[in-house]
Amino acid sequence: MNAEAAARRIRLVVEYDGTDFAGWQRQPQQRTVQAALEDALFRLTGERLVVHGAGRTDAGVHALGQVAAITTASPLPAETLRRALCALLPAGLSVVDADEVDADFDPRRHARGKLYRYRIWNRASRSPHEARYAWHRSRPLDDAAMAEAAALLVGEHDFAAFRAADCERRTTVRRVFSLAVRRHGALLTLEIEATAFLKNMVRIIVGTLDEVGRGRRPPASLGVILRGRDRTAAGPTAPPHGLFLVEVHYDRPVVGPPPTPVLDSAPRR
Repeated sequence: MNAEAAARRIRLVVEYDGTDFAGWQRQPQQRTVQAALEDALFRLTGERLVVHGAGRTDAGVHALGQVAAITTASPLPAETLRRALCALLPAGLSVVDADEVDADFDPRRHARGKLYRYRIWNRASRSPHEARYAWHRSRPLDDAAMAEAAALLVGEHDFAAFRAADCERRTTVRRVFSLAVRRHGALLTLEIEATAFLKNMVRIIVGTLDEVGRGRRPPASLGVILRGRDRTAAGPTAPPHGLFLVEVHYDRPVVGPPPTPVLDSAPRR
């Protein structure tokens, strides 16, 4: 049987701490998640494989449930491949699930939605436990006002005002299924689920809601920003280290462990 006939499509669920990676996509002379996975796969299989991800996370952004796929001639069972990869990958990067899927599976095109979480540590003093995983905001934030503003973004809208200047997407209309603002002591979390996202969309939304929380703009201004489609009317882009890609949704869900709650249970003071 030749390599082409033996080729198999393997879906991977990947978790990583993005602090020490220059994002997902392979780049020359940069330490990236895609490059680390491809290098480990070469060591394991001897094949120069391309790892296709469900999306490109920026430098410093984390993932609990990034989905990727490879096409390989390796006869290793998916679970054996997963365990072997974990032994070869650097700290801060792990494959938490793997299974064999249809040959045409595309983790990006077949995705039906994504869930992101942004974490804000809202306390006068910073937390050394949260420094890598949450944006420290020392002044109290009005989470009720932020939730009121967030509700205006739910539904199908043109999010042109909430995308990076170099975003290359042809259409800026997206459907947001939910946008929840929750507080657990000093930890404020914003969870947003949508069909797809524009470049920096979540971080710009967070930066704008932060201004609402600080009383710098009223909740109703979010509707005005949406209708105006002007990036300069929205708030700043929140830093990357508070952002997590939690889950990618498909018609048939990826089988694997649920998103870990560990990062939401750091000591509170």
